[in-house]
Amino acid sequence: MKKFAFQDYFPDDVAVCYGCGRHNHEGLHIKSYWENDEGVCRFMPEAHHIAFPKVVYGGLIASLIDCHSICTAMAHAYKIEKREMGTEPGIYFVTAELNVRFLKPTPTETELVLRAHVTESEDRKSYVHCSLFAGDIETACADVLGVRVQSYRKE
Repeated sequence: MKKFAFQDYFPDDVAVCYGCGRHNHEGLHIKSYWENDEGVCRFMPEAHHIAFPKVVYGGLIASLIDCHSICTAMAHAYKIEKREMGTEPGIYFVTAELNVRFLKPTPTETELVLRAHVTESEDRKSYVHCSLFAGDIETACADVLGVRVQSYRKE
């Protein structure tokens, strides 16, 4: 059985996000999956993602964490409601707060692994903690507040 990424469930008309949208041809096209109770994303930086030689640009790190964390919040909300991802009405979140801590330089020549989990959810808010690893080394982490919003679907 094929394992689908959280982002694979997004309807075509909303799958345009720079971070994860399959219809954004200039985007990063990240994919997030459940591994136990964590949302996990793997990303290999490209040569143009640098800040300095062999060091990943911090804005890219923030973008990866932002998109992966919000997708994890959405997937978690479907779990809480005991619904399959992609079922209607769709569940959507936006970023209300993104507090990134850069712990060490992130190398460009290593696959990056993001691990996110919802630490708390209440009403329309989900609090997500995300860590970014280069190999076994945590190079950045963030606390993200996602807020559930009405559908982005075109009527």
